[in-house]
Amino acid sequence: MRKQKTSKSAAKRFKVTGTGKIMRRRSHARHILTKKPRKRVRKLVDSVLVSKADKANVKRMLKI
Repeated sequence: MRKQKTSKSAAKRFKVTGTGKIMRRRSHARHILTKKPRKRVRKLVDSVLVSKADKANVKRMLKI
């Protein structure tokens, strides 16, 4: 039987915490930042938890 492989694209985008939660980066933080308010840009720096709706799909991609 073939080895199960982690989706490498998902492995680069998501990190698993010590308690098993899955973290992701926020979108819209790469370019065209001059027109976005400073407050919004600062908030985009922080990582957040993956939503409950997406958690099962992400776990399957990461083979957790």
